[in-house]
Amino acid sequence: MEKLTYDISTSLENAGYISSKIKRMLNEWGIDKQIIRRVAIASYEAEINVVIHSYGGICNVEYDDKELRIEFLDRGPGIPSIENAMKEGWSTASQQDRENGFGAGMGFPNMKRASDELIVESSPDGTRVVEVFKLHPEA
Repeated sequence: MEKLTYDISTSLENAGYISSKIKRMLNEWGIDKQIIRRVAIASYEAEINVVIHSYGGICNVEYDDKELRIEFLDRGPGIPSIENAMKEGWSTASQQDRENGFGAGMGFPNMKRASDELIVESSPDGTRVVEVFKLHPEA
């Protein structure tokens, strides 16, 4: 499996950079457009969550010809309730984030819908989100 690692800052100016890079990579490989769309949605939602809800982190992208795994690791403060975070409309976004168009409470629900598998683990020290996608589901 190949692996790429990206740093994620808390700057909104760079938000979406990683998900755009992954999308371009999948386009170059000729992956089905529906799969690319799902990957773009899920990875963008996770990346934005790291940017607006954490102290920064990293993104690890692992792939082979069958599967893509995108892991987001942040440095805290953690998710107060993963169960609540999975509910549509639940958000801990600040007023400023909401004014910037974020914090609608659709991040985790969108990640879950878009990915083939979603793993979420969180503590005050940080959150780990893993999104798994089958690149050739018909195979």
